[in-house]
Parts: sequence; structure tokens; C-alpha cells
Amino acid sequence: MKVPIAFYLFVTTLLLVTVVAMVGFEVPLRWIFGVTVVGQVILVLMVYRVLRDDYVTNKTFNDLYEDRPIERY
Repeated sequence: MKVPIAFYLFVTTLLLVTVVAMVGFEVPLRWIFGVTVVGQVILVLMVYRVLRDDYVTNKTFNDLYEDRPIERY
């Protein structure tokens, strides 16, 4: 089963918010450190998955942004 890339982005964001909340609630440092280490591992996994994804597009840098097309000369 292939896990979507958005799942990794969601989990990484959730861990970042969790670390911030743990610091705010003065959780012991070993728990904060542990969640931070897990977050770093998931971040590396996420970057690997995003870079290895077989996403294909027909857009080029000449297309620029879709919301503001530029006239061609």
C-alpha cells in the first residue's frame, strides 16, 4: 500500500506543533528531545519520499504561474 505524500507532511507538521505545545506546557526535556528526534527521522523520510515520487507534469519554467499568465511575444 502506497502512503500518500500528504500523510508525511501532515505527520511532520503535527509533530512540530506537538513539540511547541510540549515546550509551552513544560514537559520534561527527555520527552521533548525524544519527539524531536522522531520528528527529524520522519522529516528525512518525508524529503526522501517527495524527491523519489514519480510525479510527472508537462509544465516548464516558461509557463511561470498558472494564476497570472504572462503574454508571450
